[in-house]
Amino acid sequence: MLDDDPAFGCVRLYAEFMTLHSAPARTLVPVLPKQARAFRDGLCRYDGTGDLPCRRSRQGRKQLMIRPGRRSTNVQFPGFAGDALAAALDLPADGAVQAYALFAHCFTCGKDNAAASRISDELTRHAIGVLRFDFTGLGGSEGDFANANFSSNVEDLLCAADYLRQQHTAPQLLIGHSLGGAAVLAAARDIPEVRAVATIGAPADPSHVAHLFASAHAEIERDGEAAVQIAGRTFHVRRQFLSDIAMQPQKARIRNLRLPVMVMHSPTDEIVGIGNARTIFDTARHPKSFIAIDDADHLLRRRPDTRFVGQLIASWASRYLPHT
Repeated sequence: MLDDDPAFGCVRLYAEFMTLHSAPARTLVPVLPKQARAFRDGLCRYDGTGDLPCRRSRQGRKQLMIRPGRRSTNVQFPGFAGDALAAALDLPADGAVQAYALFAHCFTCGKDNAAASRISDELTRHAIGVLRFDFTGLGGSEGDFANANFSSNVEDLLCAADYLRQQHTAPQLLIGHSLGGAAVLAAARDIPEVRAVATIGAPADPSHVAHLFASAHAEIERDGEAAVQIAGRTFHVRRQFLSDIAMQPQKARIRNLRLPVMVMHSPTDEIVGIGNARTIFDTARHPKSFIAIDDADHLLRRRPDTRFVGQLIASWASRYLPHT
């Protein structure tokens, strides 16, 4: 699969090399666009040294087979209130799954946002199947967002874990982005199969999201509900949402988690400040790790950032996931 990578000024070509001779069975190499086109047109061969000379081969040519991407299937399962939740199950192209992960998206985002999709894609390249889904009332899921809250998000995660447990294998890795990171920290204790938890740009406390619609707090308290603008979209937020995020015992949950935790955060995060990562890290017990996502924005819009995050999570989690 060819994937534009402006940060390195090249194209990364993920490929398998099949030959009658002694070429490596699978190789990950960076190639220039010109070389990629030459391979595609059958004009080049790979000599097995790690370099990519672009020249014709008259005999013993090694045939290039581009490795296919992930296999993604749309699925549904009932959420906390019985509404059908839309989900995508991403599996490695060859079907060989070492473990399953649950991915919780950022506040008011969705399973198909760039960060969720790209990180999931990277994880499948490391034999990790990923279930990413839309929380109640968001994306393709049924239900009313106004009736949802942080507690219901946690319940939706438990429903997602039940789906994997019944249809495949229970998730052993939880990954959450932004408020989704807070949600996986809260849900982990109720999914006994979980072996590790990774957060990305997560707030230390769910109540942090209230600042996104601070100007509407008075109206919400007075009328019980208000229409608020978040990331250019309109959402209806009710008083129960504010009450719910204010009563979460998040610090105690993190302190008592007793699971390996990796905290990933951008030092320049403009939505959830880096201090939140420090609080999560200091509160969690060992083993714990912190990774700075240098120069990234909160939503991880740049492809190199999501690739970095996906690769690091896969490498870190491999220490705790079962090996086949």
